[in-house]
Amino acid sequence: MNNSYRIIDANVNRASEGLRVLEDHFRFIRNDKRINAELRELRHRVRDTLKHLDGILVSSRDSSDDNGLTISQSSEIDRKSSAKEFFTANFKRVQEAVRSIEENLNLTGNYQEAKLFEKIRFDVYTLERSASGIIKRTLPEGIYCITAGEYSNGRSNAEVVREMLQAGIKIVQYREKEENKSRKEMLAECIEIRKMTKKAGALFIVNDFLDIALLCGADGIHCGQDDLPVSEIKRIAPHLIAGVSTHSPEQAYKAVKDGADYIGVGPVFATKTKKNVCDAVGLEYLEFVIKNIDIPFVAIGGIKEHNISQVLEKGAKAVALVTEIVGAENIREKIGQLNNKFKG
Repeated sequence: MNNSYRIIDANVNRASEGLRVLEDHFRFIRNDKRINAELRELRHRVRDTLKHLDGILVSSRDSSDDNGLTISQSSEIDRKSSAKEFFTANFKRVQEAVRSIEENLNLTGNYQEAKLFEKIRFDVYTLERSASGIIKRTLPEGIYCITAGEYSNGRSNAEVVREMLQAGIKIVQYREKEENKSRKEMLAECIEIRKMTKKAGALFIVNDFLDIALLCGADGIHCGQDDLPVSEIKRIAPHLIAGVSTHSPEQAYKAVKDGADYIGVGPVFATKTKKNVCDAVGLEYLEFVIKNIDIPFVAIGGIKEHNISQVLEKGAKAVALVTEIVGAENIREKIGQLNNKFKG
């Protein structure tokens, strides 16, 4: 028996299993019908393309003498600690299995089938990129921290972020104004903060400046209504998480259509942190987003310790506070007090 058929059989099973794991994830956890359907179609193509070889593939199987199980049982290399690791590992498993099938089909003289698997492999690459956008559309629940140098009581943005991270914050947005710092100074700060957030396992978002986000290796960028369009950001830097501030249902719908990964919802209350900001949209707009928009959002604007409960009671899972945190005498203590509100 040609052992290449044993390799093909093992990898058909491996590819199908990997696709099924991903299919179940996008069906039951992500609730994404489009990605789920594409994964299902790919899984059936993997099986159906070699259906005429089922007999020879099954007869070449020798599971009882496969030393792969013993190796796998004694290893912890496949342990996953996050949705991102789970997602990446299963797509890579599928891609590697399909490549092995393709090469071994060539060895056995099944050239036409090998070409079909080459097409499947490239379709998997394309689907991974598409599905990655869904995986990224997840904001850590809790406090969304934003820097504000002018309100930080003389502390640098890096010092403030260090305190935030030590308090367990999982997402930090760098927001600075060009009239306060040069682009060069901002880039230097972002490079330092990126190192800290990466070490802490926190997401790092840069406000407004796509060039700085790319140069420092940030996870994403957040823009306002008058800044770079989300659709253009996605065209230039599809790997970045893209967030956009919204103040109305129309803007929220447009953000979804343009491919935003999340939106800012606000200002919920009146705020003086940003100049030229629109009037407070109140809790009504927050309620609209909760009921009608299916991408993550962060409530923002004028939110303090004394009114955060109103926002949480409406159903917000991620809430941004600026001066309440950066202006606190003890940042870690303040974050602890705010976290108690979430628990309550």
